[in-house]
Amino acid sequence: MPLKSAGIVAYRKLNGSIEYFLVHNAGPYWEHKDLDAWSIPKGLFEEEKPLDAAIREFNEETGQEIAGDFFELTPVKQPSGKVIYPFAVEANPDADKVVSNLFEMEWPPRSGQIQEFPEVDKGGWFAIDMAKKKIMKGQIPILEELSEILRSK
Repeated sequence: MPLKSAGIVAYRKLNGSIEYFLVHNAGPYWEHKDLDAWSIPKGLFEEEKPLDAAIREFNEETGQEIAGDFFELTPVKQPSGKVIYPFAVEANPDADKVVSNLFEMEWPPRSGQIQEFPEVDKGGWFAIDMAKKKIMKGQIPILEELSEILRSK
């Protein structure tokens, strides 16, 4: 069975346009990458309801609570086979106050040294064109679907 991940894409309306909130993946593999290195706040789940997992993961990856009228988007299969269950909400998390939980990994590789790194190192607000350049390619359909929904409102 493929891994399941749930996440939230927050959006806001600013000066007549829409911006999308993304987080930058952290750790040594991502520190010098920008394009194709951002994500919606998301994470793995098993038994939880997808929305509950998405809210939990948003809090873990940003250090901020999120609430509002969530709506479900279409699940998206990633190149790895993992399936993301995305939700959207109009909200305004503070990109300058992102504080993420930590993960452990061996670094440098094959060194036997275990180090801790944050899951994400920053957040940012982006218009759709820039968001589609920054977000990991497998998540672009999430932004496209949300953008289409918001255009039709």
